[in-house]
Amino acid sequence: MFIEKRIKKYEKIFDELSFKLQHDSECFLTEKNLIKKVKILEKYYNSRLWKMDFEADEQGRLPSDLKRGILSEDGIYNLLCEIHSLKIIDKA
Repeated sequence: MFIEKRIKKYEKIFDELSFKLQHDSECFLTEKNLIKKVKILEKYYNSRLWKMDFEADEQGRLPSDLKRGILSEDGIYNLLCEIHSLKIIDKA
């Protein structure tokens, strides 16, 4: 199923960015690859696909064992806000 693969893909990016933010937020200043991943995550979050994935989760159409923190509105929003508060996104 494509939706599960997509959620896993973005979940991996979400987890990596969350870990880096908690353990070494300064790496966002030097690792351009992380900035690219932030932009990828933002694009997904602001897309119709994220809304469709979110609705699928709300309707119980996803497997119960699928990790889906990426579909938490507060989680992804807060992560992106914290990263933007570092004021490094526009420098990339």
